[in-house]
Amino acid sequence: MTELRRPRPGEELLINRDSSVQFAGQPPFTFRVISVSTYPTYHGWVWLTGYQLDDLGKAVAKREIYVRLAGLRPVRRPGR
Repeated sequence: MTELRRPRPGEELLINRDSSVQFAGQPPFTFRVISVSTYPTYHGWVWLTGYQLDDLGKAVAKREIYVRLAGLRPVRRPGR
């Protein structure tokens, strides 16, 4: 079985319904990871702490989210 890569602090990820069913009823958003919990979870899932970003890449809310690793997608911003 292939182990999914855990996000690293500083990474920006697209969070949407693929990340977790809890995000199915809202628009996708970009999330900048601050930390990745080492707390045990179900296989393939992880707790992330970070910032929800607006369209300009500015932090609008600090959040802790529980997401499925297979549903995370990196966000590439121009100039980064």
